[in-house]
Amino acid sequence: MSRTSSEPSSCWPPGQTNPHLSRRLSPASSEASASLTLQHHMLEPVQRIPRYELLLKEYVQKLPGQAPDLADAQKALDMIFSAAQHSNAAITEMERLQELWDVYQRLGLEDDIVDPSNTLLREGPVLKISFRRSGPMERYLFLFNNMLLYCVPRVIQVGAHFQVRTRIDVAGMKVRELTDAEFPHSFLVSGKQRTLELRARSQEEMISWLQACQAAIDQIEKRNETFKAAVQSPEGDPQEQELQSMELGLRAPQWVRDKMVTMCMRCQEPFNALTRRRHHCRACGYVVCARCSDYRAELKYDANRPNRVCLDCYTFLTGNVLPEEKEDKRRGILEKGAVAGSEQSLICSFLQLLGDKWGKSGPRGWCVIPRDDPLVLYVYAAPQDMRAHTSIPLLGYQVTTGPQADPRVFQLQQSGQLYTFKAESEELKGRWVKAMERAASGWIPGGPNDKDLSD
Repeated sequence: MSRTSSEPSSCWPPGQTNPHLSRRLSPASSEASASLTLQHHMLEPVQRIPRYELLLKEYVQKLPGQAPDLADAQKALDMIFSAAQHSNAAITEMERLQELWDVYQRLGLEDDIVDPSNTLLREGPVLKISFRRSGPMERYLFLFNNMLLYCVPRVIQVGAHFQVRTRIDVAGMKVRELTDAEFPHSFLVSGKQRTLELRARSQEEMISWLQACQAAIDQIEKRNETFKAAVQSPEGDPQEQELQSMELGLRAPQWVRDKMVTMCMRCQEPFNALTRRRHHCRACGYVVCARCSDYRAELKYDANRPNRVCLDCYTFLTGNVLPEEKEDKRRGILEKGAVAGSEQSLICSFLQLLGDKWGKSGPRGWCVIPRDDPLVLYVYAAPQDMRAHTSIPLLGYQVTTGPQADPRVFQLQQSGQLYTFKAESEELKGRWVKAMERAASGWIPGGPNDKDLSD
């Protein structure tokens, strides 16, 4: 028996379709469809909801107050209003998921990152300030509601556009602005997994990143506080007690840049290229020599893996006290750690050292007048050095503006002693001259004539 069918049984040539089937699948070919495509017909139910809402609003407004169907009309308006809100929320969620999927595709669809519950808060390029290299490096950040992704742009963008270098959890993250004259618009992101020094392209962009990160941090902390209030134990939260303790080893430290020191920050021995190289303590971030960092301790922010640490951090983290290899010597007058901020100093900055006393090359020195020793000028090779190259008691010195050829030059002179300095700007030179004149006259901070030198 032959099999019957509602469609014609003849075969159609290759490249041609059955016209009966074509008319059925293509609404645009039918006059009843008003020449609309299938996609337009699928949008009709969504478009009808706001139309019904507008019609019902107008209908309710024009009904008299005593109309018998006023209550039913208002009830219908409330129902269609709820349907419109639900439809808008569904469309918004669909758009969010689509944008999130696009971001995940640019990141390579890594398993530990893809999560439909995440929300992208901000993304954009930044510059990474390296602790070893002199120039910053191009990087890219993705800030979600629960994590910050530190990424490297791929040179060949086939598939994934970025490679994720570090994932920093927003929980426990801290952000703050950095005051660095060499790298303006820079900010610090300190997380449990890693600490980054980043630089934005402008002041406005830096502020925007800080605000976005802080908003995500505040949201996480608010949610955690709500959870802790709902689930409280009489013994207390051990994680809360851990966070209240000292954070050494609990979060990645901010590494001191190599060029900020010329000597070990523990034993004060100068670095050199052969026998005393630079190393970083993974617990405190100090730049130390190999002898002072020849210890291993488990760090919680690195999944309790053993890491290179200095002796002080090893003692604190493990509780083991090692015997001293040599007796403590009395601290010299130059063994005073440099300060890099206005909190511990009256004034501090780089100055170029001129004259035969410093050598004809004219090196730059980090010059500081500390608050706890306001009558002495300390000259360091780098801002984080623990021992000064020289110290100059300023009491009784005469401060002059120096040769007129360069308005940034000024001098210290007393009984045959002559020191010549060159500031980076005339404004900075004026501040140094004012500070040295005060110290030369015996001025002590905290007195009745105390005034900020930055004014």
